[in-house]
Amino acid sequence: MSDEEYFRSCVSQERRLAYLLGCHNIEELYESAGTLWEGTRALPKWTRDWQACGPLLSEYALAIDYRQKEEDPNGKAIHIGHTVVHLSDHPSHDQALRYAIVKAVIAHLEHLQHRKHCAG
Repeated sequence: MSDEEYFRSCVSQERRLAYLLGCHNIEELYESAGTLWEGTRALPKWTRDWQACGPLLSEYALAIDYRQKEEDPNGKAIHIGHTVVHLSDHPSHDQALRYAIVKAVIAHLEHLQHRKHCAG
């Protein structure tokens, strides 16, 4: 994956998380590529900034585990619940961890949304 493709995948994850958190008028302006906006408010860069990503750990009580399964040819991975992110898919372990945290929160929120939809 190229640097640009990786960058766009991060922004895409951030867009999905913002939507699940209630931001529905999200824009990315040409002049500030990579920054998502809701109105005049810049949204957090959860996959790219620890100050934005860190609070998700405690807010969603995420348990992080690093392991490598014997049957997995992709090597060591970060496991957060059912979310698995391979370290080899990211430029650094730091970036992989932030990406995994955001991906796990998205999965959690989507699960809650699905349960709410099925119950009501």
